[in-house]
Amino acid sequence: MLPLVAILGRPNVGKSTLFNRLARRRIAIVDDTPGVTRDRREVETEIGGRKVRLMDTAGLEEAPPETIPGRMRQSTDTALDMADVVLLVIDARFGLTPVDKTFADILRRANKPVILVANKAEGRAGATSAMEAYELGLGDPLPVSAEHGEGFGELHEAVAEALPPDPEARDYDQEDEDDRANRPLRLAILGRPNAGKSTLLNTLVGEERMITGPEPGLTRDAIPVEWNDGQGPVRLVDTAGLRRKARIHEKLEQLSTYSSIEALKQAEAIILVLDAQLGMEEQDIRIARLAEREGRALVIALNKWDAIEDRPAARKRLDDTLTASLAQMKGVTVVPISAANGRGVDKLMPAVRKVVELWNRRIPTGALNRWFEDALSRHQPPLVSGKRLKLRYATMPKARPPTIVVFGTRAEQTPQDYQRYLVNSFREAFDMPGVPVRLSFKGTENPYVDED
Repeated sequence: MLPLVAILGRPNVGKSTLFNRLARRRIAIVDDTPGVTRDRREVETEIGGRKVRLMDTAGLEEAPPETIPGRMRQSTDTALDMADVVLLVIDARFGLTPVDKTFADILRRANKPVILVANKAEGRAGATSAMEAYELGLGDPLPVSAEHGEGFGELHEAVAEALPPDPEARDYDQEDEDDRANRPLRLAILGRPNAGKSTLLNTLVGEERMITGPEPGLTRDAIPVEWNDGQGPVRLVDTAGLRRKARIHEKLEQLSTYSSIEALKQAEAIILVLDAQLGMEEQDIRIARLAEREGRALVIALNKWDAIEDRPAARKRLDDTLTASLAQMKGVTVVPISAANGRGVDKLMPAVRKVVELWNRRIPTGALNRWFEDALSRHQPPLVSGKRLKLRYATMPKARPPTIVVFGTRAEQTPQDYQRYLVNSFREAFDMPGVPVRLSFKGTENPYVDED
C-alpha cells in the first residue's frame, strides 16, 4: 500500500488549496468560509518523486463529540493515526493561534514525522513572517503559498525525505550515508520552445528518446527518462517549452505549461536551455527566477553555440543580463554547448553534479559563525529607527538549498540591502556561486536582552 500523507490544521488555513496543488488538479472545494471540508478526501499522486496517498482533512477544532465540529475532529484524529507523514498547515499571514499551539502539542506526542507548512507566505516578506512558527517546536517551518504555487520545491523535498523507505526501490531499510547516492538525481530540462531541450536529452542519454525537429512545441508533456551519467542514476525530465502567459491560448498548451512547472518543482536541479542566437530573453529570466524561488539548483546550457560568430560579445551580453536580472543567483554556471553535434555536452553533467553538491552542502555551526562575525565586523548592521540592529548568531538548519537563520534583537527588521550583503558574503566565503540561498531573521523577545 502507498504511504499516506495527511494534511492537518485548523479551519481556513488553506489545507484544501494545498491538497489541490499537491494533487495537481482541483478536487477539494475551496472557499473562504471556514469548515467547508467536513470529510476526509484522498487521492493518489506523486510528491518528491514518490507515489503517495494524499489526504485532506477537516479543520482541527476543539468541540463536543456529538456536534458536527466534534465529529469532524474525530475523523481528523483517525487520519492522524493512519498517516505516515503529517503536514501541519498554519496561516503565516494571520500568525499563530492557541488552536495551532494545542494541536502542535498533540502532534509532538503522536510520534509521527511532521512537516510544518506555513501557508499564505507569499514573497520574501511572507517567508520572514513564517519564522514565528519556530515556537511550535516542530522544526523548521516551510513557507509556501498554496494559492500561487510558491515554495513547493522544498515541500516536495521535505515530504520525500520524511516518507518511509520505498521497499521497491531498495533492498534494505536502514537509512545511511549511501542512501542519497542510491536515489536518482531528479533533473529537469526547461526553456522556451525550440531552444533544443529534446535534442539535448537525446544527446545526453545517447539515443533518440524524444521526437525533435525545427517545429516548436513538439514536446507536450513532461517526459521522465531513467538514465545513468556515470556518476549515478538520474531521473531526467524533458518538458514542453514555456512561453509567456499572454501567448498561451490553447487548453492543451496550458496543460503542457502546468506540467512543465510541476516538473521544475519536483526536480532537485534544473538545466535551463538558452538559444545562444537569441540570448537570454524575458521568459528565460522568469524560468530562472522560478527555479530560484523554488530553491532548485540551476545550470544554464547555452545551446547552438557553434552558430555564434562573435562569441566574446555573446557571452558578455549574457553575463550582463544575468548580473542585472538574476542577482539573487550570482555566479550561476553557464555551459556553452551544441546539442545537435554534441560539442560541450560532456561538460554539462559534471557542472550539474558540482552545483548539486554545493546545494546539498551543510556548513558546520562553528565555521558559519566565524563567517558571520567576520561579515558583521566588515560591514556592521545598519540603524533602524535610530537604533542599531544587534545580530547575534546564525544557524544553518538545512541544506537543499542552503538555509540560514539569523537571530538577534529586532533581527526581523534587517533591511533588504543588508540581507543581500550577507547572502553574497556567504556565497563568497564558502564558494557557492549560483546556488539559491535562503536567509531568514528571527528577533529575540527578551526585553532585557539589550541591557549591559
